[in-house]
Amino acid sequence: MTRATTHAPAADRAPGGNVTPLNRSEMSERLARDIPEGWYVNLGIGIPLLVGNFVPPEREVIFQSENGLLGMGPLQKPGELDTWIVNAGKQNVTLKTGASIVHHADSFAMIRGGHLDLCVLGGFEVAENGDFANWTTSLTKAVPAVGGAMDLAAGAQRVWILMEHTSKDGGSKLVQKCTLPLTAVRAVKRVYTNLAVIDVTERGFEVVDMIPGLAFEALQARTDAKLHKAP
Repeated sequence: MTRATTHAPAADRAPGGNVTPLNRSEMSERLARDIPEGWYVNLGIGIPLLVGNFVPPEREVIFQSENGLLGMGPLQKPGELDTWIVNAGKQNVTLKTGASIVHHADSFAMIRGGHLDLCVLGGFEVAENGDFANWTTSLTKAVPAVGGAMDLAAGAQRVWILMEHTSKDGGSKLVQKCTLPLTAVRAVKRVYTNLAVIDVTERGFEVVDMIPGLAFEALQARTDAKLHKAP
């Protein structure tokens, strides 16, 4: 994985040496590298919306936004805004050649019909069996809502979670069992964090990749659930 160049707060530093976690752009770029040619992909609100900026232009990946875009491109550049084109997070985005703008109901027909190869979502917790929780429940920060995440988790062929490895208070987001209200059960296939790439398998979490300099034991120290080394 690419070494982060920005300074991370002390609370976010990984244990076991002077290792700096990836920043959000680097996390998104790492995930983007793994999306195969030709996949139809939905990007959830939050960090996942950055992923579309990092897919190489020579690789065809078709991004879908639940508000009715198919063929979504990277975020618009400052000074070149077209405020009519937005993604589900209300960010101004571009459209690639051949893109379509469809009715909201048609967009969810794509999602519920199983036509998406992948959905990338943010998360608050992911359990070792693939359960995950990612919807807002705070009355003080936002209106409690799950949005389209339940539909996406049920309809997409696979779900990848893109999130920080730990919460702001240092707690592990990779857990044995979720304590928050579930978005979906046994849906997650892979997790990308600022420390590692981890698959969800029959035996639990398998570590596929880690940032340079981070020892497996140090990663386990920041993880509530048991980690396994990938074969």
